[in-house]
Amino acid sequence: MVTQDVLARYLEPLLRGDRKGCRLVVEEVMQKGIPAHSVYTHMVWPIMVEIEKLLREEKITPVQEHLATRVNRTIVDQLQNKLPRRPYKSKKIVVCCAQDELQELGAQMMTDLFESDGWEVRFLGGGLTNDDILSYINESSPDVLLIYGTTPRQAPDVRRLIDTIKSVNAWPDMRIMVSGGLFNRAEGLWQEMEADLYAGTAIEALYVASENKPIQQHEQRTINRRKRRRQIVDEELPVQV
Repeated sequence: MVTQDVLARYLEPLLRGDRKGCRLVVEEVMQKGIPAHSVYTHMVWPIMVEIEKLLREEKITPVQEHLATRVNRTIVDQLQNKLPRRPYKSKKIVVCCAQDELQELGAQMMTDLFESDGWEVRFLGGGLTNDDILSYINESSPDVLLIYGTTPRQAPDVRRLIDTIKSVNAWPDMRIMVSGGLFNRAEGLWQEMEADLYAGTAIEALYVASENKPIQQHEQRTINRRKRRRQIVDEELPVQV
């Protein structure tokens, strides 16, 4: 169990960019028997969300946010090989970020957890145009496209990508999932954009994507029709460790 005390002890050196101090807290937690998967989902993820919140509220500086994000990424890179490996599921997911996304950590963590859960994963990150993403989708034919965004200014570009996919309708069986602070802070935005799925956390993304519900013919996506889909509760998918 990752306690609030542990989170506070981790956050303090994180805001200083103290890599060694952060590693010591993580090592202490894992020595107590907490698996890498739980460190991802109950320690690094909530602290990442807290860092984003503190920055928005101007309680930390952009320099502190950059230091913290890079230390978190180092921790995640070190933990990735310690995640459990479930049997291959014959499911493919492509994870991308909004074009100007600078905070790719959440998407990277989702990528690692999907791979751990047995999915075939391709992580595109940010910096690509919508045309680049569409071209790659055409080549790879994923079951799920996960679009990760954190700031409101990214909304128009994400909307254009989703609308283009719907208008082309070349991948009728592909589910579009959205996640990240952009959608967490704007209730109903994912439905307004006509995404098929929404996930507030990495664990929720695994749960939602694993439902494996096919798109029915009457649900075929069009640009001008808004559909209400049920919002998945924040439920944790059991992971073997």
